[in-house]
Amino acid sequence: MHSNNYHKNFKLNGTSFDSEEELILFSKGLSLSIATFLEDWFNVHATVYVQTSGSTGTPKRIKLKKEYMVNSAKATGTFFDLPENTVALLCLSTDYIAGKMMLVRALTLGWHIDVIEASSSPLEHIDRTYDFCAMVPLQVHHSLEHLHKVKKLIVGGGAVDNRLLENLQSVSTEIFATYGMTETITHIAVKELNNPSLQEVALKFSNYKTLDKVAISKDLRGCLVIEAPEISDNIIITNDLVEIISNNEFKWLGRADNVINSGGIKLIPEQIEEKLSKIIHQRFFVAGVPDNILGEKLILIIESEHKEKKVIDQITTLPNLTKFEVPKEVYFIDNFIFTDTKKINRKATLNTIEINK
Repeated sequence: MHSNNYHKNFKLNGTSFDSEEELILFSKGLSLSIATFLEDWFNVHATVYVQTSGSTGTPKRIKLKKEYMVNSAKATGTFFDLPENTVALLCLSTDYIAGKMMLVRALTLGWHIDVIEASSSPLEHIDRTYDFCAMVPLQVHHSLEHLHKVKKLIVGGGAVDNRLLENLQSVSTEIFATYGMTETITHIAVKELNNPSLQEVALKFSNYKTLDKVAISKDLRGCLVIEAPEISDNIIITNDLVEIISNNEFKWLGRADNVINSGGIKLIPEQIEEKLSKIIHQRFFVAGVPDNILGEKLILIIESEHKEKKVIDQITTLPNLTKFEVPKEVYFIDNFIFTDTKKINRKATLNTIEINK
């Protein structure tokens, strides 16, 4: 008999199962991480522990209710119209919430899910079409020639820069950016990244729209506050600076813990990076470092083996960049450091650079 804990139509890598034990045994041949999660998922406890990625702070273990994870899975299925027998691809690490939730969606909704190794170019050797997939921006960047193999794609775990956004406009796949975190059991809001009926400039400034039963507001810092009783017992106070557009719509501005105070001027790195992405085509980020006069000075770090003076010259000519947003120094580094979830680890990368005093 099928367990009540997963849908009768669920398939993993093309295989159906008659019991939880059979599924767990099969999964051990795929991944210890998947097998361990499934053992936790099917045990008698009402919660599971999930590790945060550490991209915005110290990694920590968070306890999540299985009931709320199921609620989140159902909300995703409804929002994106992904019924039973949806064919999905899991190409994210199942050590973290995004990968785990792909499994929960499949188990809950009766999807046929294929699991492959999490890599930078997951679609390269795929020879079939999928209804749904989730990726991080780095994977999308390396999969542009193969995105037609996916009908609907959600992108999370980092910002989509202007250059990547431009490249997505010629892709037939329906692509959405997601907003969420481990505490919200992945996304609670989405925005379109490509749509033939909308101009690219409109997409660039499009806002996140919340899923059903999610209420949003701001705290005194201007950071997003989330009330979503279907996925959390507590009100979630984030460190994300936002502009509230309506009761179900907001614009993400950047991280409060990344804000740079330079000579009394508050600079939001993510806003500056969006402007710089028009001329910088390598991976990069800006950061604040201690300065005797300014308190913090703005610097730019570019992933490149070669110093490119042309880029430095172009920065000063960007029309929408204020004088305060022009980096005081530019550093070139061969390779950035990434988290396990393929996000740039800004702090660790910054620590590898010898900053000019």
